[in-house]
Amino acid sequence: MHTPVLLNKALEGLEVTSGGLYIDATVGEGGHLKKILEKGGKVLGIDLDENQIKRFSEDKNLILVAGNFADIEQIAKDRGFFPVDGILLDLGLSYGQLTDLGRGLSYKNHSEPLDMRLSLGYENTASDLINSLSEDELYEILAKNAEEINSRAIAQTIVGTRRLTKIRSVGELIKVIDRTIGDKDEKVYLRVFQALRMEVNAEIDNLKKGLKGAVNLLKDGGRVAVITFHSVEDRVVKKFVTENKFKQMMRLKGNKGLSYERSATLRVIQK
Repeated sequence: MHTPVLLNKALEGLEVTSGGLYIDATVGEGGHLKKILEKGGKVLGIDLDENQIKRFSEDKNLILVAGNFADIEQIAKDRGFFPVDGILLDLGLSYGQLTDLGRGLSYKNHSEPLDMRLSLGYENTASDLINSLSEDELYEILAKNAEEINSRAIAQTIVGTRRLTKIRSVGELIKVIDRTIGDKDEKVYLRVFQALRMEVNAEIDNLKKGLKGAVNLLKDGGRVAVITFHSVEDRVVKKFVTENKFKQMMRLKGNKGLSYERSATLRVIQK
């Protein structure tokens, strides 16, 4: 099992105690969830990807739900799991999703289709967006969701390319990017794939709804820990904290010596 980024610091920030109620709103491969259970906490685990939920065995202190953390408040109330002591949102993809899901979430898997849906409940795939949206709409997605400086040029090349042939696979999109920037640049690939995935899965809108619902479920003094992986997400969390005048108990950056951790930021807020 992949060890989650900032695992121990997130649990420290939540101040997990035996008998407490906790929601892991992004279960993933279960690293956080299992540690909370080991400390004696009772957990409601939520994940948009139902494949993540299926991997766990029954536990009297665990409730699992395949759902969107944007609906966290309704999910918890439907199961009588509130008010809670702490809530965790880890916004990173799991290793299994990148390598095994087969939906084009990684720029390294050239043969995979440009799907990018974390749940098949979403209607539009990344390929649908790439092959139907206008140049201005594609530019907006790349610029807004990933702050990619080549956004306009990439959008122009996408529109020019699809006039001749649809862009269906990861490898086909990589060729478009290479042709646009005149080089192979994994950082650009990463930003473009991030931007498309965020749009397909409505990630920013879900984050805003999830934060609001999470705070409504907390006991007085309860905490929410959020782990983000890029500045767009982190600004949403920072703005939420500032506008609602919540107390930020911890802000911590990932270890810059580790490739996956270095972009991570943990914020812990208290109601």
